[in-house]
Amino acid sequence: MSNGRLTTMDARAARLLRPLAALVLAAALLGAPYYFAPFRVFQLTMVLLYAVALAGLNLLVGFGGQISLGHGAFFAVGAYTAAVMLDRFDTGHPATLPAAAAACFLLGLGFGVPALRLRGLYLALVTLSLAVFLPPLLKRFESVTGGSMGLTVDKPQPPSWTGLAEDQWLYFLALAVAAVALLAARNLLRSRVGRALLAIRENEAAAEVMGVRLSFHKTLAFAWSAMFAGVAGCVYTWVIGFVSPDSFSFVLSVTLLAGLVVGGLASLYGPLLGAAFVMYVPSIAQDVSEAAPGVVFGLLIIVAMYVAPTGLAGLVGRVARADRWRRLPFLRAQASRAPESVPPATPSGSEPLDAVPLGTPSTPGKG
Repeated sequence: MSNGRLTTMDARAARLLRPLAALVLAAALLGAPYYFAPFRVFQLTMVLLYAVALAGLNLLVGFGGQISLGHGAFFAVGAYTAAVMLDRFDTGHPATLPAAAAACFLLGLGFGVPALRLRGLYLALVTLSLAVFLPPLLKRFESVTGGSMGLTVDKPQPPSWTGLAEDQWLYFLALAVAAVALLAARNLLRSRVGRALLAIRENEAAAEVMGVRLSFHKTLAFAWSAMFAGVAGCVYTWVIGFVSPDSFSFVLSVTLLAGLVVGGLASLYGPLLGAAFVMYVPSIAQDVSEAAPGVVFGLLIIVAMYVAPTGLAGLVGRVARADRWRRLPFLRAQASRAPESVPPATPSGSEPLDAVPLGTPSTPGKG
């Protein structure tokens, strides 16, 4: 089979398999709360809100090339913004979502300005300090945040006309927010902002020569990233109904970054796979060893990175491009309908062009 036929088959496979995979995924997500038990539905809900947080972190780390270990702090700010509004001001749940997004966007914007002069490990250390000092700070303002005891708020209740249980209603709310957030991240990355972030990640000097404003786009990346984390934190408050400073330690920031790396940096599907890793792998580690779950969790991360160095999204991509997919009957039938390339006519007594092996240097004629 020629290279042209293989290319045609790859293109047809992509056109046929991608819509099919999207339909299967959508059907699975919509039918999941009707099939699984309430606890499993709760786990899937947590996967969706973690995916929103990792989509924001992916903008900053995967596409922007900047390291952040403070995303758990933005997650906490979004969660506490929603909790304080519900507990202290008795606002409705829908009003907390834009408020949490705006608060974290402004916080990320303000934090991104001093972080412009930092990069690499220095930037990671500064962002980690944000995640470390925020929980003690939340404990100091007991009159607002509830101190060490935290805040307990009401969860959104399903309308009577839906006929849904509470866990199912929360799942669909998280699914709607995650779908909008992931679509917004996808469109953002395909815009001028996304192309500027990619240029900055590859080569800052070359990007600046091409007219990309480094300070503007770096600060904006922090702001967008923090906003996604704040939205995820708000949905977390809806789902859990309780927030406390100890729920947002620096371990959360490290776990989110590890989940993004395992899921796949600079991938549109990496946040979803990384969120599943963040949700389920610690539970598996707890079941394997109740005495040392952290050790098992670390070993599982090492195994995952050894098996998939570019992340789980890269592993899925390699499997999808494997030769075994080209052997599927319907793909062979589609490829067989592709017209054969007709070689150009050659003068009598001369060799056709494809008869010369590739890489063979031409020999000048004698005389």
